Amino acid sequence: MTRPDSTTLRHGLADILEQGGVLKTAAWRKAVEEVPREQFLRFFFKDAPGPDGHLRYTPISPDTNEEEWLALVYRNETWVTQLDDHVTADTADGPMTGFPTSSSTMPATVVGMNEALDVEDGMTVLEIGTGTGYSTALLCHRLGEDNVTSVEVDPEVARRADDALEATGYSTWTVTGDGLLGHPRRAPYDRTIATCALRRIPYSWVRQTKPGGIILATLGPSSWSYGTGLAKLTVKDDGTAEGRIIGLTSFMPARAEAVVPLSGDLAARAAYADTERKTSLSPDTLNDWMPAFLAQLAAPGAQLVRAISDSRETVYLFDTGREAFAALTADGDQWNVRQGGPVAIWDAIEEAVTAWEKAGKPDITSVRMAVTRDAHAYWIGGKQITNDQRSYWLGGKESALRWKHSHPPLTA
Repeated sequence: MTRPDSTTLRHGLADILEQGGVLKTAAWRKAVEEVPREQFLRFFFKDAPGPDGHLRYTPISPDTNEEEWLALVYRNETWVTQLDDHVTADTADGPMTGFPTSSSTMPATVVGMNEALDVEDGMTVLEIGTGTGYSTALLCHRLGEDNVTSVEVDPEVARRADDALEATGYSTWTVTGDGLLGHPRRAPYDRTIATCALRRIPYSWVRQTKPGGIILATLGPSSWSYGTGLAKLTVKDDGTAEGRIIGLTSFMPARAEAVVPLSGDLAARAAYADTERKTSLSPDTLNDWMPAFLAQLAAPGAQLVRAISDSRETVYLFDTGREAFAALTADGDQWNVRQGGPVAIWDAIEEAVTAWEKAGKPDITSVRMAVTRDAHAYWIGGKQITNDQRSYWLGGKESALRWKHSHPPLTA
């Protein structure tokens, strides 16, 4: 049976991306027009919640109606390709519930990041997170298969991606392993790009990227699925990297940094409070992207959980690694906050968000950052902080918010 030709759909996708201001250069447009996305996709369609309230995922197969399937493939959408770390669309028996653990990111995000890499002919790229292999294929088309190294932590995901790449003619360097370590055997690289969300940029990536080279990755220093930013850093001659957040983006977390959603008796986790007070900052503020990003900088590692008991909502923030918590309940126009553990989670978040509001609520693209062997530093305005764990300075003609997160160096 002859399969439908996707040429028209590929050109149509390129038109959509170009009209949206994502696709900017002829070389990347040619890659979108010539790489068949359908070779890399077997995915789930997200249905409405079932009677139990959980989302259901229906496997989509080209065997049912290939023309309809192809139309879905070339939508500018993200498709879930794996549930619960092992179930794929070609192994599922039918509609099912589960937790998405791998996906094919929407083409606008993939292509937009590739454009932001500012590549030139002959450059080498390290890609962290092969996924389906589609983004890898675009890189291979643009730079040549021998100039692309892609690392995937999940062996089955890596195998399927490698098969798809071979089938489309790209015998590139695909590696199964922990992408947080990079791939030193083929270093140094001109560019490093990550298709997963990270709490921090591993220093191993800085070491494996040439001076003057670019690192592009999604940062959200906690466990949230939003409130993340796309960081673009340039590696310097002294072994550090510096840059800024260039926009909003969202990816599934790196597998090594994924957290298990909290369940069970949440109130028991917050049974022993050291302090209790009123706060005028509503936790609903954290529903917005920029305050959520700031909250994760102020309290890295904290998980946010909302719970309703006896028609009363409690908003929890848990730092399980340090056994710290904040629990907020509405009290008229204010909120009551109870905090316990060695760090005052809500104090840090309140201070950061309040300082940001006083500074005029600057956009996420105002965030600057630097990476050294010892720490990540973030700041808005002013100069980089080098000593305190966290401080804020407001005054004069410029306002500055600053954070510094120390970490043990990752070497490779």
